[in-house]
Amino acid sequence: MLELLVYLHGPELVARFQRRCGLFLVAAAPHSADKPRVEGKLEGSWDHQDSNSNYKYKEDGCAAGGCSRPQYEVRNWLLHFLFLFSSGLGHEVSYITCLPCIHWNLDPFLCRRLVNMWTVVMYVGQVMKDVLKLPRPLSPPVVKLETRVDAEYGLPSTHAMAATAISFTFLLSAPSRIQFQFEVGLLIAVTLSSLVCLSRLYTGMHSVLDVISGALISAVLLFLTYPYWETFDHFQLSSHISPLVALALPLFLSYTYPELDHYSPTRGDTTTILGVGAGCSVGYWVNEQLGQTFEPQGALPVPLPTLTTNALAVGVTRFLLGVAALVATRQIVKTVSLRMLYSWYRVPKSDTSARRRREIEVPYKFATYTAVGLVNSILVNRGFILLGLL
Repeated sequence: MLELLVYLHGPELVARFQRRCGLFLVAAAPHSADKPRVEGKLEGSWDHQDSNSNYKYKEDGCAAGGCSRPQYEVRNWLLHFLFLFSSGLGHEVSYITCLPCIHWNLDPFLCRRLVNMWTVVMYVGQVMKDVLKLPRPLSPPVVKLETRVDAEYGLPSTHAMAATAISFTFLLSAPSRIQFQFEVGLLIAVTLSSLVCLSRLYTGMHSVLDVISGALISAVLLFLTYPYWETFDHFQLSSHISPLVALALPLFLSYTYPELDHYSPTRGDTTTILGVGAGCSVGYWVNEQLGQTFEPQGALPVPLPTLTTNALAVGVTRFLLGVAALVATRQIVKTVSLRMLYSWYRVPKSDTSARRRREIEVPYKFATYTAVGLVNSILVNRGFILLGLL
């Protein structure tokens, strides 16, 4: 069993998948005029980068990312763009942008369920990464197409966790709300989650073990929480202490996030997710108390909206205006909160690295994205009503 786990966590399996999909490392001297040499494995010197076992390749004094020549060759552009797009679907910003569309255009109930499960699985996954501290695949032999999360640890893949949780939470929750063919929904859920999982191998950011573990952990969390979804719905919408718990618990989890020996964006990303979850939870509670939940009227499940030209135009308009409202909220609250925190801790405005400190990063990100969640769940739909879009 141990040998199997080591094999699944090895970088060569990822590199082999990349080559099967048409993505190859390119080995070429930085000043050579010869045609680049494509190989499955490269020779050269490798310098240790950090405790996450991420490395920078150096050949003849040329560091990774510093050469004028490309470090990889794409031979199947269709798969290349498909996997890049699929990987983008798993980023936090994509979920924060796309999940509200379900609230604005379909059913706030479904959006609430998705945000709840997304918050839970992402927190569990992020903490597991920084507790287990298992490295991402080494390059070479792997081609790495992303650099932002390279300082993060690898197992489990939170992209795989989020994609699995979002797809199957929707599949399990939607039949009681909207009319659709379950088999079609199952096919879409499996396809989307599979594409996101495979994209993490293609981009070189996770091992096969990372991806399998992420999908399995999400499946276990879904299995364990599913019997209590309706109970939690009732508490979240009806309890007088719901807003207090929704704000205090995520903030506590953000401040007590595991510390690392180097800076990693995991704490900031986790605080972002917890902030969105807190803001949405409070917002949905407020809507319930005001008696205006914006949920579909009539007997459930309701038919899916007919996709006409007018309906599409209204949906696109809602999306653009809604995203604009969220982006503006993010920018305003982020700017104000950073200025207040810099002033409180007497940090020079030019010191951009200070926002990595826990006493600054946690409150500014939590405040910013809690505000984003509140605006999404409370204000945006009311704005649509004023504009005649709802």
